[in-house]
Amino acid sequence: MTTAFRDLDNKMGGGRVRLTIVQYLHNSVAPLLRGSYAEAVGRQLFAATAELTKLAGWAAYDQEEHGLAQRYLIQALRLARAAGDPGLGAEILAAVSHQATYVGRPGDAVDLARAARISARSADLGALESACHLVEAHGHAARRDKASCAVSLNAAKRAFARAEASDRPAWPAYFDSAYMSAKVAHCFRDLGDDVRTARFAEQSLDMSDGYSRGRAFNLTLLAATRASEDPIEAVRVGRQALDLVASLSSRRSYAYLRDLRRRLDRHVDIPEVADFRQQGRVLSTRRD
Repeated sequence: MTTAFRDLDNKMGGGRVRLTIVQYLHNSVAPLLRGSYAEAVGRQLFAATAELTKLAGWAAYDQEEHGLAQRYLIQALRLARAAGDPGLGAEILAAVSHQATYVGRPGDAVDLARAARISARSADLGALESACHLVEAHGHAARRDKASCAVSLNAAKRAFARAEASDRPAWPAYFDSAYMSAKVAHCFRDLGDDVRTARFAEQSLDMSDGYSRGRAFNLTLLAATRASEDPIEAVRVGRQALDLVASLSSRRSYAYLRDLRRRLDRHVDIPEVADFRQQGRVLSTRRD
């Protein structure tokens, strides 16, 4: 069920799945937690519940329900610890770090990412350790700390290379070179480097099918880098993002569109830009 819910979240946005996940947790999972089990079975149950609870928190975050998201993620972390699963704990801490950067708390994001990295290393999960370095890099970028961001990005690349050379399966499953490029693009966006943001945003589009929300984010990132010098191209790419966002229930995606509209402000005299901005305004003020 967790995989199915995660796939729906990626394809449709948190607003379409959060309530269903919560109902499943309350109606189907909570009664199981009241049972008695052998230790190994109990740990597996705690881990499965932690993953579902983390997903409920991620869906709430996607809808910008930040207080609710934090409560779910903290509960998920407690469950992961009860399960004795440091890898899952690291993934949850990385999610909390991700949210902290988004809501303007980059210092907290860096601290959380470092805690996640320590947990990932103890689990001997190179891909996850790389992902933790990336969320730390994003926190540094949000603070405009170029030097620390570069250190974390280089560490992420080294950890990713070790993971690729390992016989261990890639975990988490979503983490690949396209995901890594997307995270790097976000770092350079926050550092104000449009050239490198564009390069990595383009690379991020070589992503697996089924990640409609992520593709919308990455297309909007790419369009934003074109807004100043080539607004027509920004609109062309932005329309691809707009089509995807229209199918989502994701307030984060609306925030990306608002940023793109703001970057196009100086070009409102161009008819194509004016039309795109109006369509984006209508969509990005929608409430699901």
